[in-house]
Amino acid sequence: MEYRKLPGIPNLLTQYGRAALGSVPVVGGSRDATSLPAEGVEVSGVAVDVANLAAYTRVCGLRLSDALPLTYPFTMSFPLTMQLMLDPGFPFPAMGSVHLANVIESRRALRVGDELSIRSRAEDLREHPSGLLVDVVTEIRTGEPDDDDEPAWLQRSTMLNKRRTSLTPARDAPRPPRPEPPTASEIGDPTVVRSVSEAQIAEYAAVSGDRNPIHVSGVGAKAFGFPNVIAHGMWTAATLLGTVEGRIPERARYSVEFGKPVVLPARLGIYARRAVAAGEPAWTITARNPKKLGTVHATATIEEL
Repeated sequence: MEYRKLPGIPNLLTQYGRAALGSVPVVGGSRDATSLPAEGVEVSGVAVDVANLAAYTRVCGLRLSDALPLTYPFTMSFPLTMQLMLDPGFPFPAMGSVHLANVIESRRALRVGDELSIRSRAEDLREHPSGLLVDVVTEIRTGEPDDDDEPAWLQRSTMLNKRRTSLTPARDAPRPPRPEPPTASEIGDPTVVRSVSEAQIAEYAAVSGDRNPIHVSGVGAKAFGFPNVIAHGMWTAATLLGTVEGRIPERARYSVEFGKPVVLPARLGIYARRAVAAGEPAWTITARNPKKLGTVHATATIEEL
C-alpha cells in the first residue's frame, strides 16, 4: 500500500470538530459503506513527550520507566487513525463508531528517546451481526520507515459501525438465552478492585487527547444512548495491564475485547489469572462489575510471541 506522508501528528481536537461535522448526513455524500481509503498515512521523526507519558502512567495506574507501556503508543498514533476515519473513502463516520477490539504486538520495547515512524492503514471491511467492521492497522518503527524492517510495535484496532447487515438476525428471531452469571466462588476473588470517576476519565481525555463527547460530556454521552459519560476502552485496557506489570513477556501480544461500557462513576473488579496449562495465554485478565459479576467490561489475554 502507498502511504501519504503527513508533516506531523494531526491535531486531535481539530479532527473531532471535523468528525462532528462528518456525522451530519449530507445529500450526495461519498460514504457508501463499501470502500476504504486508497492509501495509508505516515509520520516520521515522532518523539516521546516525557511529561505526557508521566501523566499517562499516573492516570492509568502504570509505572513510569524508560520503556513505554504496551498501550501508550495507541495515544501517540490515534490521530492517524482519526485521519483515516475522516477520509471520504472511509465507509462510515468516525463519530458514533465503537472500538470493539484491540490487538497489540510488541516485538521490541519502544523507549523514551527513540525517534519513531508511525504508519496507519484501513483494511478488511466486513459484515458483523451488529454492523460493519473495519480494522485500522498501525505500525511503529524506530528511525525512518522501511518496509524491510519488522515493526517494533503493531496494532490492529477493530471499529464497529452499528447498522443492519446480511448477518443481522431477523427482528422477530428469538434471542438466545442469557447464560447464568458466574458466582464469586466460581471465579474467585478479584486481583484488585478499582474505582474510576468522571474526574479521572476527564484527566485521561486530556492526556490522550481523546475528547470524544461520550467520555467528557453527560449530554454528549446521552446523545449516543449512554446514561452518563463512559470510560475510554483504552483506559480500561491500560489499567488491566497495571495488575501484571513486571510479569509481561518481552515479546508479547496483548488482545482486548471490549464488552459493556464502563458508565461512570464505577468500580471495576479486575481478575488476573496466570496460565495453568501448556498452550494457554500467559495471562487472562477480565474486568467485571464487582456487584454484577455477569457484567463484563473487557476481557484480555497476554501471549508470549
